[in-house]
Amino acid sequence: MIKTWLITGASSGLGRLMTEMLLERGDRVVATARRPDALAGQAQRHGDRLSALPLDVTDTAGMRASVDLAFRTAGRIDVVVSNAGYGLFGAAEELSDAQIERQIATNLLGSIQFIRAALPHLRSQGGGRVVQVSSEGGQIAYPNFSLYHATKWGIEGFVEAVAQEVAPFGIDFLIVEPGPTATNFGAGLDAAAAMPEYDATPSGAFRRALSDGSFAIKGDARRTAEAMIAAADADRAPLRLALGSTAFRSIEKALSQRLEAIRAQEAVAFSADIASGGGEPS
Repeated sequence: MIKTWLITGASSGLGRLMTEMLLERGDRVVATARRPDALAGQAQRHGDRLSALPLDVTDTAGMRASVDLAFRTAGRIDVVVSNAGYGLFGAAEELSDAQIERQIATNLLGSIQFIRAALPHLRSQGGGRVVQVSSEGGQIAYPNFSLYHATKWGIEGFVEAVAQEVAPFGIDFLIVEPGPTATNFGAGLDAAAAMPEYDATPSGAFRRALSDGSFAIKGDARRTAEAMIAAADADRAPLRLALGSTAFRSIEKALSQRLEAIRAQEAVAFSADIASGGGEPS
């Protein structure tokens, strides 16, 4: 069955790969980017199966207009992919206020507002699927990515709540959590200037690991995009999908540690309840 997809951040990385793969198999794609002219070559090859629209997730009014236009021209959109985003690198103290505000505006607020813009259309058409591209960084944390993690942990919490709100309308969600993947993520990284005070800390060590190539990047971009499409195609998708061995191992370890820690707190957690038979606490 031919499907119609709406994808943000389609001019590069996983968004571009997904767009290319979907078009090659015969689907229709509304591909959005801040500079849609970057998609001109694909438009020439695939004709009216590709619609390229301008969309900047930090411009809420403009984004809503583009989403409205996408649904109006496509009719029904089966899968909405919230993919636009980038990485911000640096210890929290090294980052500028402007860098922090731009990261949150793009990765967190932009994703929230994009999903909110799509929901009325999905509800009125009787359902659909939203794919939120997150990261292993939505479940774990590395030094120097504190603000990036804040956006990814934040959008995962938002999606988990909204998924419950809209399930009665036939709308479901898939959060994709790739590990380090060979895309152009690094090229688009916004990096703060290093402070010498952090050189002998985990922050400095991780900065060196990235710069000298000793931090392993195992994820294959094409295989990751293929897995994302397969999961989005499935009749029943999991709420979260880790992709890549690094993501699987790191998330598994983090969840196991958190589960062990919470179980050790059972007695003190229960001690904070209202005493049985007692009324309001004093």
